[in-house]
This record gives sequence, C-alpha cells and structure tokens, in this order.
Amino acid sequence: MARERRNVTRRRALTYGTTVVGGSLLAGCLGGEEGNGEDGENGTESGNETEATETETRTETAENDTDSGNETETGSDGSENADAGNESEAEDESNGGNETDGSSGPYTSSLAPVGEVTLEAIPEDVMVYSLLYADMAVAYGHGDAVNSLGFDAETGGGTLDAYYDHLEGVSFDREDLTQLNTGSGAISVDQELFYELDSDLHLADPALIASFEGWDRETVEEIAENVAPWFGNAYSRAHGEPPESYADDYEYYTLWEIAERVAALFGAGERYGELSAVHDDLVATIEEGLPPEEERPTVGAIIFMEETFYPSALDAPGFATADLRPLGATDAFAGEELTYETSYDYEAMLEFDPDVLLHRYGVASYYDVGAIAETLADHPVASRITAVENGRVYPSGDPEQGPLMNLFQLEMAAKQLYPDQFGAWPEDNHGEAYPEFPEEERLFDRERVADAIGGAGQE
Repeated sequence: MARERRNVTRRRALTYGTTVVGGSLLAGCLGGEEGNGEDGENGTESGNETEATETETRTETAENDTDSGNETETGSDGSENADAGNESEAEDESNGGNETDGSSGPYTSSLAPVGEVTLEAIPEDVMVYSLLYADMAVAYGHGDAVNSLGFDAETGGGTLDAYYDHLEGVSFDREDLTQLNTGSGAISVDQELFYELDSDLHLADPALIASFEGWDRETVEEIAENVAPWFGNAYSRAHGEPPESYADDYEYYTLWEIAERVAALFGAGERYGELSAVHDDLVATIEEGLPPEEERPTVGAIIFMEETFYPSALDAPGFATADLRPLGATDAFAGEELTYETSYDYEAMLEFDPDVLLHRYGVASYYDVGAIAETLADHPVASRITAVENGRVYPSGDPEQGPLMNLFQLEMAAKQLYPDQFGAWPEDNHGEAYPEFPEEERLFDRERVADAIGGAGQE
C-alpha cells in the first residue's frame, strides 16, 4: 500500500524535475547507488543481486577467516558497450548547472538512469550506500551530511581514514551512521529506513536498489516521491547489466564523470574542478614515467580466501579499475573470461605465475594481506608463484572508489608495480594504514587536495 505523499514544504524544500532519458519519460527522480561487486563482473544477469552481493559475501567470510588472511580519464574511455545502455560522453550537456562553489540554489544535475534532479538547497542529510559516494560527499566539503552506509560503517570508515589521515583537516565521522543492509545473507534493506532517515538526497542507484529483495522499480519511485530524490549510477562500476526495467534508461560513465555530476548537487563545481586537475596531473605523471611495455610486470588482481583465488581483470571497463587501468601492466589473466564465479586454486595460480599479486580491498579493510602473504609463502605450491617468491604480494585499492580514494590508489599501484620509476611501496606495509611518504616521493600534492576540499580560494 502506497504511503500518503508527504507535504512538499519540508524543512529544506527539494524539487526534482521531469526529463527524458533513453527514450522514456522519468517523472521525478528514480534514484541510485552503485553495486558492491568485484572487478570481473562481466556476465552479471539483469535484475539479480550479483552487483551488490559480491563484496558482502566475500567480506563476511574474510571476517571469519583471519588466516586466509580506467576509467580515470575525464571523458569516455571508448570501451565496448555492455549489455545495456550507452557510455556517456564527457561533452554531454546534461552534466548539471549551478556548479559554482558558493552559489545559491537551485542546484541541478543529470545522471542516468535518474535523469535530471534539482535541489533547492544543498542537501544536509544524505543517504549513502557505498564508499564511492561517501568519498564524494567528503571531497565536496559535506561529509557530515552522510547519515548511512550500506554495510559496516566502521570498516568502510577505516578505509577512508587510511587516506584522509594524509589530508590536513579532512575526516569522516561514521560513529552514528545507520547501516542500511541487514548483513544477513541476501541483500535486504528495510524500506522503512528511508522514511526514518528522512534524507534530502539518496546517493544511490535506483536500478541497484530495485534489484534488492522485496524491491522493484515502483517501490523505488515511491521513495523518490515521498522522501527525496535518488542520484547515482552503480552499473558503471563494471559495465554490468542493470535490471530489465532500467535497461532502456541506462548509460555508463567514468568515475570522474559521476563525480562531476554529484558535485553539481553540492554546489561544488570549483572543488570538483581542482580535484579533477590534480587527478589529470597524476595520471600524466604516471603515463610519462611508465617503462616500455616489455619491461612491465605481469599482474594478478585477486581476492584470496579459503585457499581460493578470485581474479579480476586489470583493464575491465568501469570505475572499479580506475586505479589500475592507467598503469598499463600486463594482466596475468588476459584471455580469461572472468566472472564473479571464476576462481582458481593454488595449482592454477602457479600456471598463471604473476610477477605481482594485488589483493583488492586491501587497505584498512576486511582482509589481512600480511597474513595472506604468509599463508601463501608457507604453502608448498603457492610459495613457488613468482610474486610470492619475490615478496610482491601487495594490498590494493577498493573498487568502490570515489575521487579522493582514486588519487591515493593510483599512487599506491604505481609504487607497487614500478618502484624504480615512482619509488617503492614499503615492504612492511600490508595495508594496515596508508604509508607516509616523504614529500619528494609523493605523486600528488596532499596540500592542494586538502585546500580544494576546504574551499581555499573559493567564495
């Protein structure tokens, strides 16, 4: 039974427009958030929960098993379209208006599958499902507006802290955040939570939420009408296939395209512009310093648990690999058709024999990469893998990366893969925290980033 529509005169008036996206009329805001899957998600079926359940399944197991221990460019990357939608072009004129920091509302932006959204004021209470959008809120000076996370806020917040500790004046308070997902197996979010949180904006993908148990598009639209608009895009993560009801409305974006559109709703166009410039400079530094292709290592991006390796592709389309794709390394799994179900045992991994192993979700997260490295070194087969023999099993970034996370994760990967060019990752750092590099060894300017977040030089 549909709830009675709320009085539109909320404490902060919010309006959201009507627009045509992908040929169909979207009244109001349909909302959105991204999924929580691993990098190799090709083959995700329409409407299922694979995008959202992957991290939940693996991280729950990791918590109970301590022994197991690029879309980086500003524009479209030209990757092949997946099963639904078309990749958005950077020039798309629908990336919002009123983007200048310090301006008064209204604030308008557009993002598929939602379409155009207009807020009369900068949102003060924001529902967030994943770190991607929490990181964006912090980047735009409004981390204190976040009222929730999809999963364990302590662990997610720990990952953010590992990076923010190196940015003066930047932090993320997760003490009182509501956990949206029950964490009880199947992805399930109580619809009543959305009414209780009474948010001004839902930074979540309606297509993802509609795939959850007990949800559908009609339910998602009801939340948008009665509470607040949605704004987010999940399936750009790995160019997965959204639920059928959203397929015609879907487009794929780069990480920084999504970041620009979210910035517009926070009136943070100048902040975004400065952070984007830092990113562009960082990528240029990396590209200029890369060794010849024949001198680059073979790399396996994996998650390891219960004596099993779960691989992901380095150059897969989507923002999940925005920290790895620009490094141009040789993928140890090249030619393999990787899906969520793909897994390898010790013997298979020895056949791939990568020079480097990058353990995803490795920074201040669920996985103890140091313990994993010891487990591999003590195993009669795994110890013969070149990466293990040479001590090159490293913590790697979180695929659910926002713009600030992306900067650190690019620097991290560059140092791990190319120490001669960019300086070495500390041998004794297994992801417990992000290391403090001397200023001359940093690949981007921390002070410049912190100043941008704080609004230095902006009215």
